[in-house]
Amino acid sequence: MTTVRLPLFPLNSVLFPGLVLPLNVFEERYRAMMRTLAKTPEDEPRRFAVVAIRDGHEVAPSAPGMPDPTAVPERGPSAGFGTDPANAFHAVGCVADAATIRERADGTFEVLATGTTRVRLGSVDASGPYLTAELEELPEEPGDEAGALAEGVLRQFRQYQKRLAGARERSLTTGGDLPDEPSVVSYLVAAAMMLDVPTKQRLLQAPDTASRLRDELKLLRSETAIIRNLPSLPASELTRGPTSLN
Repeated sequence: MTTVRLPLFPLNSVLFPGLVLPLNVFEERYRAMMRTLAKTPEDEPRRFAVVAIRDGHEVAPSAPGMPDPTAVPERGPSAGFGTDPANAFHAVGCVADAATIRERADGTFEVLATGTTRVRLGSVDASGPYLTAELEELPEEPGDEAGALAEGVLRQFRQYQKRLAGARERSLTTGGDLPDEPSVVSYLVAAAMMLDVPTKQRLLQAPDTASRLRDELKLLRSETAIIRNLPSLPASELTRGPTSLN
């Protein structure tokens, strides 16, 4: 297996290969990361790894507050992630390639990246200005009957979109430009469905494309039934959480 060491960007969300990730970078540890990545030659990828947070805080406390107004804010690359940051993250993440890194006048960054390859998290290093990690690249195996499963998932996904649009009393595009390559279908549907982070993480780390598609088919049927029976409560309301600042 190929291993690589990359900067680590933990988020309260899951990134899938092929999906676009916009970021508003304002914490100093991640600003330092982007300053480093911005120095990469334009003809080389500017890569970092995104992992979903299992136990911790995406944004570290920067001032005293509730419940203890005298608490000292955490500082440093592992702030908010405990003494062993590796335990705070899910084991499988995704490499992101930053196509755009734009520094604003106030020193914050506007970043647009795209997920590329799944990776398994190894050791995490907190000795620098930002976290880095040793990562093992995970191959995407097709599994059995991935093609037929992808066709079934696409059919069910269109039904899900229609039900979701009806519950929201607006239209959603269900055009015929959806992909037909099984792995791409599996990642697109996983990203597009209104699911919580643990469920999306389960889909990301599925052992192969066919397994992910089978899981998605069950989820799509279940979610579509929920929306049909509770049309006044869109699925998005079931998983709504605080808006991420990143």
